[in-house]
Amino acid sequence: MGVWRKWVFPILRLVVFAAIAVALVKVAFFADPAAGDGPAVPTGSITDPQVTAVIGTIVNDVTLDGTVSADAAVPVRSTGAGTVDEIFIQQGATVAAGDKIYDIKVETVQDPVESTDAMGNPTVTQPKPVITYAKVFAPAAGVLSSLTVLHGQAVNIGDTTGQVAPPTFSVSGSLSPQQQYRLLDQPTEASVTIAGGPAPFTCTGLSITSPLAGQTDSGTGGGTGDGSGSTGGSATVRCAVPGDVKVFSGLTATITIPAGSAENVLTIPTTAVDGGAQTGVVYAVLEDGSTEQRDVTLGLTDGTMVQVVSGLDEGQAILQFTPNANAPIDVGGGCFDDGSGNITCSDTGVIAK
Repeated sequence: MGVWRKWVFPILRLVVFAAIAVALVKVAFFADPAAGDGPAVPTGSITDPQVTAVIGTIVNDVTLDGTVSADAAVPVRSTGAGTVDEIFIQQGATVAAGDKIYDIKVETVQDPVESTDAMGNPTVTQPKPVITYAKVFAPAAGVLSSLTVLHGQAVNIGDTTGQVAPPTFSVSGSLSPQQQYRLLDQPTEASVTIAGGPAPFTCTGLSITSPLAGQTDSGTGGGTGDGSGSTGGSATVRCAVPGDVKVFSGLTATITIPAGSAENVLTIPTTAVDGGAQTGVVYAVLEDGSTEQRDVTLGLTDGTMVQVVSGLDEGQAILQFTPNANAPIDVGGGCFDDGSGNITCSDTGVIAK
């Protein structure tokens, strides 16, 4: 037993340690190349996401951010050239449309009268001026917020001599060119919701206006100063707040413009179409996996799905994103981000923000 402890076990330990050291040196400095190593070969394939044309419902409600503002004051303009004779209503008073605010004394000079006296000598007589009074009326109902004339002051026809602030309010918002395409017909009213305000209400007299090239905010011309006449492409939507709805200037609002709906119609995602206003192009997937460009006629859109009037059949597979679109980002679960914040899922065709 003493021999084993003294000689055998120490020698075995030395042999084991030596074998480990040799193995480590070989692995670190003399590793064999892996058999059959070659260039990396991809084993997967890249396929474009697809969707199918399905029957659905399109509710074309255009939603805008809006602001409540008091209607613009209506100018009081002088109706004659002369001097202010009498002021009937003072600044700050409430007026009705047609109330007489002041009048103007107008002196009209007469032509000289030529005559002959008893001796046959010609004479010229200057008649006295004809005095008339031009009345200036309130152009609208409201508060006479400004009156800048004084008794005896000289005025000319068309001079702005005051302002009447109406007690009415409007809601306005900006409509992008893409949203204008969605309004196939001119709407006349909209639904307005004010956060923390009254219940949603209908505002009427809806108008959509676009600034003309060269027009400034004051409407006097001059444009942008670069000669382009650019207005940014946006139009202004404005509608009247009902008189029985209490609002204040500066409130933020959501304007919803109903622009039609269509039930049981063929629909596809807007990302699958080049175009989008009345006509467009889609890429149909054929049985052999290739694609074919097809012209389609389009109807209503809600901004995420669009109605196909003709050019496709129900169940036809098409590319979910057109080749001309920005490359979508796969976010997993069969869903893709089109780069604008919209997430489209190929199994349902649903797009969420």
